[in-house]
Amino acid sequence: MNVYTTDKIRNVVLLGHGGAGKTSLAEAMAYLAGLTSRMGKVPDGNTISDYGKEEQKRKFSISTSVIPLEWDGIKINVLDAPGYFDFVGEVEEAVSAADAAIIVVSGKAGVEVGTEKAWDLCEKYKLPRMVFVTDMDVDNASYRQVVETMTEKYGKKMAPFNLPIREEEKFVGYVNVISETGHRWQGKDVVDCDVPDYSKEYLDQYRETLMETVAETSEEFMDRYFSGDTFSEAEIRAAVRSNVIDCSIVPMSMGSSVLCQGVYTLLDDIVKYFPSPEGRPMAGVNLKTNEVFEANFDFSKPKSAYIWKTIVDPFIGKYSLIKVCSGVLKADDQLFNQDKDVDEKIGKLYILQGNKPIEVPELHAGDIGALAKVTAARTGDTLSTKAAPIRFGKAEISVPYTYMRYRAVNKAEIDKVAQSLQKMMHEDQTLKVVNDAENRQTLLYGMGDQHLDIVVSRLKNEYKVDVELVKPKVAFRETIRKNSDVEYKYKKQSGGHGQYGHVKMRFSASGDLENPYVFEQEVVGGAVPKNFFPVVEKGIQESVLKGPMAAYPVVGVKAVLYDGSYHPVDSSEMAFKTAAIQAFKKGFMEAQPILLEPIASLKVTVPDQYTGDVMGDLNKRRGRVLGMNPIGGGKQLIEADIPMTGLFGYCTDLRSMTGGRGEYSYEFARYEQAPSDVQEKEVAERASKLDNDAEA
Repeated sequence: MNVYTTDKIRNVVLLGHGGAGKTSLAEAMAYLAGLTSRMGKVPDGNTISDYGKEEQKRKFSISTSVIPLEWDGIKINVLDAPGYFDFVGEVEEAVSAADAAIIVVSGKAGVEVGTEKAWDLCEKYKLPRMVFVTDMDVDNASYRQVVETMTEKYGKKMAPFNLPIREEEKFVGYVNVISETGHRWQGKDVVDCDVPDYSKEYLDQYRETLMETVAETSEEFMDRYFSGDTFSEAEIRAAVRSNVIDCSIVPMSMGSSVLCQGVYTLLDDIVKYFPSPEGRPMAGVNLKTNEVFEANFDFSKPKSAYIWKTIVDPFIGKYSLIKVCSGVLKADDQLFNQDKDVDEKIGKLYILQGNKPIEVPELHAGDIGALAKVTAARTGDTLSTKAAPIRFGKAEISVPYTYMRYRAVNKAEIDKVAQSLQKMMHEDQTLKVVNDAENRQTLLYGMGDQHLDIVVSRLKNEYKVDVELVKPKVAFRETIRKNSDVEYKYKKQSGGHGQYGHVKMRFSASGDLENPYVFEQEVVGGAVPKNFFPVVEKGIQESVLKGPMAAYPVVGVKAVLYDGSYHPVDSSEMAFKTAAIQAFKKGFMEAQPILLEPIASLKVTVPDQYTGDVMGDLNKRRGRVLGMNPIGGGKQLIEADIPMTGLFGYCTDLRSMTGGRGEYSYEFARYEQAPSDVQEKEVAERASKLDNDAEA
């Protein structure tokens, strides 16, 4: 592929609901641009962008892929992002690297929750955007319905550029709103035709909306508009381009990816209306001078690049996907990774077409490429020169809250599983492994159940290791409410020396749930020699790790050694430690032991119409709603305290209750006494754990 300068580059991300047709559209674009001689299909698993085994098996995109195209002397980097919510991290990475977006909407399914989320992401990153309505070859597809819904939701900035022409229920052509001309498809060619009578009403309506928008771009245009003057096509297109770039107008077009209709026009529109990276704000910090470094994709400034995604594939190796933020990168350049404090020799420069690396001699500012085997580099790192070390801010990636406990099916593969997950975490920033040593479990965090399911499947198929996911243990605690006074005498006689340890102890609540225990001694008259005090404490220290009630860690206990006795020959450290352990068990169980359960502070953001359902569901999960605040955009923020046990499966339930529109986050808040029914159930379930040291 040729080398392109910054002004001849367009970085476009395809966004939209899962199944709306983004991958099919990318495939149609690649076919028209001459990358392929035959269009692949998602059901056949032979598209350029869905190259992963899991993607081919499941028939949907899991990770973002890049397809660079050449069109009319311009390089278009198409980023095909997944639509399913479990892979939102991939979408956020792609949006951080894009300069514009195409929101793909199925004409058959209409505007869906994924469409709304795509719009919100574009608003957050101030991305110029277009809407492309696919599936127009399907009988019940309605372009007009999509236009009306989008206009209702987002106002008059929606500007339809085309209208469909249908004959005998078939999609045969389109009307261009700007030029007011009709066009039909004849095989691979497009021929002119008359505008059908049934389209004229909508053509006038859409054109009027477009003219109003154009008039608002300048006072001169406004005067001409009100005096009844008409604008030339060139004036309209120039005004539309500046309005698209500042996000005050969103063009809408349509077509069929499967039949490759409307895609040619879309590629032309990308070139005409979308901005190049040139001059787009991009600022970092020069770490030498501590001043703001305005990269702004300027080729004349010092070299810098941002790693926006990492691919770690057992079959194709490791690639760091970069966006050049300033300067011109060349093969064999020496760059400095400030985040990891290492020099990185670039070696060869690549662009990736799906999973196919193509070597290029250089990449200009604003271009997207890939570096192979840059070992220390991770997603979010900045590469720059040592003379001008730069650091750019990292993209905001969603936090994973769904978790399961995982175990290697084959114990001999524990290390291999850990290494494989480490590689996957380099690739996927929404995947997290947490070692919960206290409860002897390892937890796998992801964006949802489907995400975790795919991780397990990938481990098996790509890394050849088997893991099973099981319900995680909740970290209960044990403590006491009352006081107890106990004694325990450990006496054992066998040939030779015997064993003798005798302690009298008081147990009470310390009032400090942060620490397991407080140990004090009030022994007088040497009833227990001083050298045995530390081993008595050691016995308490061991006892609190696994409480006598349900084998959970103990907190908030005060133990006082106040009396006992010893034998000058038979007393030993082991005897006093054993006596202390037994005294603790007895004293704890006599001091009204209770279970404490972890409570989380939960925040749920939902559209107004779902608040009743969500609050009812929280009550079922023993949640306490603390308040509800409107946050704009017709949404409410519900704040609640909820036991951690009530959060299991919450992601799936919230999505089904709110049609995927609900979002939540939580953090551990404190421990509270568990209700008696919960305590009884836990104690009964954990009875077998008290007598053995098996994995709890």
